[in-house]
Amino acid sequence: MKNFEKFIRRHMVNLLYLPALVMFAIFVLYPFLKGVRISFTDWNGFSQSFNYVGLRNYTELFQDVNVRKAFLNTLIYGFGSTLLQQCFGLAYAVLLNQSFAMRKFARTVIYMPVMIAGVIMGYMTYFLLQYNNGALNDLIGLFGMAPVDWLAAGNRAVLLIIAINSLQFVGISMVIYLAGLQNIPKSFYEASDIDGAGKINQFFHITLPLLKPAIITSVTINLIGGLKLFDQIKALTNGGPGYESHSMSTLIDATYFRSQQAGYSAAMGIVLFLFILVVSLVMLRMFDKRRFEY
Repeated sequence: MKNFEKFIRRHMVNLLYLPALVMFAIFVLYPFLKGVRISFTDWNGFSQSFNYVGLRNYTELFQDVNVRKAFLNTLIYGFGSTLLQQCFGLAYAVLLNQSFAMRKFARTVIYMPVMIAGVIMGYMTYFLLQYNNGALNDLIGLFGMAPVDWLAAGNRAVLLIIAINSLQFVGISMVIYLAGLQNIPKSFYEASDIDGAGKINQFFHITLPLLKPAIITSVTINLIGGLKLFDQIKALTNGGPGYESHSMSTLIDATYFRSQQAGYSAAMGIVLFLFILVVSLVMLRMFDKRRFEY
């Protein structure tokens, strides 16, 4: 009995993990394993029976032109949005790290879109960009210009989605960079002032090197979010025109619910999961705090 009580006291902290592990197993691990199983079948998503087809879904997936287009768009959404969010997020952080009137209000305004659901942001911008009675076309109509179907061209739709996604989530990068800037000792800048270093030299030789942990964190979060982008695309273009603006996430949705190819869409989901997992592991390996100590 004493040994049992000692065991309980020693491992009480580990036992507290059990509820979380059970929830993870039920709502994450089990659905994932079920999805892996479905990816080897020809299930249509609603019938009671299905056949195992081995690797057929995966071989077709790598030969599918629409999948290649969606995967390329996914890379563009992920890396394009991440690049814009880093540039503007860092610029906002450097600006808002200064003391001036309305600084807190400016921070709130920049961060506010993050709190809006992605699908709501998508529909808000859709009403701005739609061809008939869109706010932007109404505005340019005041100057005698013909209305533009902003979302009719695939390449332009992709660029607009990148811009909207970046605008919505740039606040996350701003907050991360602000935290990084406020952790840099002021003594570094004071010493460089004594040595005669200008603001530009201070930025490139002090600020940027000491912001590396914040950069890696921000890039990782934004990149993963961009690679699984779904809401804004669904609301703005639904993957159109044709398949031109689909990401892998929206193509999985369309394949499952419109084409009723649950097995094929599950294979896409597994490939997307593995790709994001590899990207995440690479980024986490880069994020070694010991490299950035000062």
